[in-house]
Amino acid sequence: MTIEKFAAIYQRAAERKGGETQLESLINAPLSKQEIESIPEDRWLSALSMKVFQSGISWSVVRNKWPNFEELFFQFRIEPLLMLSEEQWEQKAQDPKIIRHLTKVMSIPANAQMIYNCRQQYGSFSSMVANWPQEDITGLWDYLKKYGSRLGGNTGPYTLRQMGVDTFLLSGDVEAYLRNIKVIEGGKNTKRALSAANKAFIDWQQQSGRSMSEISQIIAFSTGDNRV
Repeated sequence: MTIEKFAAIYQRAAERKGGETQLESLINAPLSKQEIESIPEDRWLSALSMKVFQSGISWSVVRNKWPNFEELFFQFRIEPLLMLSEEQWEQKAQDPKIIRHLTKVMSIPANAQMIYNCRQQYGSFSSMVANWPQEDITGLWDYLKKYGSRLGGNTGPYTLRQMGVDTFLLSGDVEAYLRNIKVIEGGKNTKRALSAANKAFIDWQQQSGRSMSEISQIIAFSTGDNRV
C-alpha cells in the first residue's frame, strides 16, 4: 500500500494554518530520551491518575481538584501508597475533597504496583518508557493497557504525550485521516490497525526526520475542521 508523502501532508497543513511559520509555531516537540528518563515515578502516577479521572469528566474540573488529590495520596509517592490497606483506600475514595469514584480511585494502587514492578525489569518506569522502541510505540500503549488499570483506549497514549513522550495519537482528526487513506480499517484499537498506523508513522518519520509527535500534530492540522 502506498501512503501519501509527508511533504504533501505538511504543505496542506501549512496552507490551512496560514503558512509554514504559523504552522511551526503550533507544533510542540517531545522531550529527549534523557529528559524522559529523569521524570520521577510519582509524576508518572499523578499524570496517569489524572487522565483516568478525566475520562468522562470535565478536564478542568479534575485539574481544579488535583491539588487535593496530591495531598490525599501522598503526592503520588509509590511506596507509601502501596502500604495502604484496602479499607484505607475505600476511606480515601469517600473523601469529599476529591472526586469520589471508587473504581477510579482503585486504579491508583494498581498503577502504582505497575510502576513499582517496572523497577525489577527496567530499572525504573521512566527508563522503560524512554527506551521503548519507536517502531513498536503502540506496544507501549498495549503494555499500559495490559499491566495498568483503566489505561486502555486513549488514556495511556494521551498521558504519554502529555508527559513529553514521542508518540502519535489516534485523535479524531488523525484517525479520520488514517481511515481515509485505508491505513486503518475496522476497529482502531485492534492489533492490526495499531501495527499499520505505527508502520505509517515510521515511514513518515524516515521521510521527514521529524518526531512521531510532530507528525501526528501536523496530520491533525492538515485535516478536519481546524482551518485558520
